[in-house]
Amino acid sequence: MKILLIGEYSRLHNSLKEGLQKLGNEVTLLGFKDGFKDYPVDFPLEKKWDSGMLKKVKLLVLVLTGFDISSYLTYRQFWKSKEHFKDFDVVQLINENSFLCDYRYEKKILDFLFGNNKKVFLLSCGDDYVYVDYNFKHPENPSIVQPYLAGKINDKDFTNVLKYRTKPYEILHHYLYKNIRGVIATDVDYHIPLQNHTKYLGLIPSPINLDKFPERDLDTSGMIVIFLGINRESYLKKGHDFFEKALEIINEKYGHKVEIMKSENLPYHKFIKIYDLAHILLDQLYGHDQGSNGLESMAKGKAVFTNASVAFEKYYHLTERIAVNGLPDVEYLVSELSFLIDNPDEIKAMGRRARAFIEKKHDYLKIAEKYLETWKSN
Repeated sequence: MKILLIGEYSRLHNSLKEGLQKLGNEVTLLGFKDGFKDYPVDFPLEKKWDSGMLKKVKLLVLVLTGFDISSYLTYRQFWKSKEHFKDFDVVQLINENSFLCDYRYEKKILDFLFGNNKKVFLLSCGDDYVYVDYNFKHPENPSIVQPYLAGKINDKDFTNVLKYRTKPYEILHHYLYKNIRGVIATDVDYHIPLQNHTKYLGLIPSPINLDKFPERDLDTSGMIVIFLGINRESYLKKGHDFFEKALEIINEKYGHKVEIMKSENLPYHKFIKIYDLAHILLDQLYGHDQGSNGLESMAKGKAVFTNASVAFEKYYHLTERIAVNGLPDVEYLVSELSFLIDNPDEIKAMGRRARAFIEKKHDYLKIAEKYLETWKSN
C-alpha cells in the first residue's frame, strides 16, 4: 500500500512507519517534528512567526483583523509541495488539528487531502473535541483537565486544550468525522470517550519498535537511579510538580542509596541516552494508559511510574503490575518509590513483566498489521 502519515506525537508515526515499511509498504511522513523533540519527518513543516517579536506582531494582527499569519504560512508550505500528498491508498491524520492551523486554513488543507486520496483515517491520541468534551463533562475521570479545574493551570497555558471547546474547532470536528473512514484510539484514555461512536474503529495500541530496544536485565546491586524527564510546556499537565516534590523527600530519605537524574526539554536522541541509565522512570500522572516515553522505558525493562489505572488493567486483563499507576499524591508516590528502593528485586521483576507486556501488545510489526487490516476493511 501507498500510505501518507500526517503529524508526529512522541514518535508514534515514526514507529508505525518503520513497521509498515518492514511489511513492504511505501510510507511518507509529513508534519511538524513535535517541537524540541525533533523527530524525523520526510516532509517537515515549520511553525513560523511563533516566537519573539514576530509572535507579538502576529497576535496584534490576529486581534485587529482575525487573520492568523502562522496558519497561512503553514498552508503555503503545504501547498508548495501538494503534488507529493496525493494519490495515496491511505492517509492518516494524527489529530483533529494535525496542521495546527485555524479552521480556515486547516479545512483548505483537509479539502485537498480528502479530494485527492482514496481513504483518510483519523487518530485519537491527544487533545481533540471528543476527548476534551468528555473530560469536562466527567471531571472525575483522570485526565489533564483535572489540574486545570483545580486552578493549577491558567487559561493562557491551557489554550491548546481549550480551543477544542470553541465553535470553530467543533465545526472542524464535525467536518472531519463526516469525511473520514473512521477514527482509531491509540490507548485506553481515548477509547473511553469514543465507545459507541458510529465512526469508532477501535483501539490499536501505540507501536514500539522492539528492534531498537534489545531485552536486558537491570543491575540493581548498586545505586538505584531514578530519572525524571521534564517537558516544561506540559509540566503541570503531566504532574511533574508532584514527582519533583516526591523526589525531594526521597533524596532526604535515601540519599545514600539513590541517584536522581533530571533533564529538561531535550531532543529525543539526547533524552534516550540519559534515561538508558535509569532503573526507575517517572513519566506522567492524570490518565489511564501509558504515553510513548513510558512504553519505551517499559520495553527497556524499567520500573515506570505512569498511567496504569484499574480501567487499563481491566482492558488488558492484567493480574500483575507492569508499571506503577502514577497518582497526583506526593505521599503515595513516596511510598511506592520507597518500596522499590527497599526491594530492588521488585524493580527487576516489574521490568521483566513490563517488557513481556510490550512484546505482546505493542510490537510495531503486530501493530502495523492491525492498521493494515483496519484500513483495508473500512
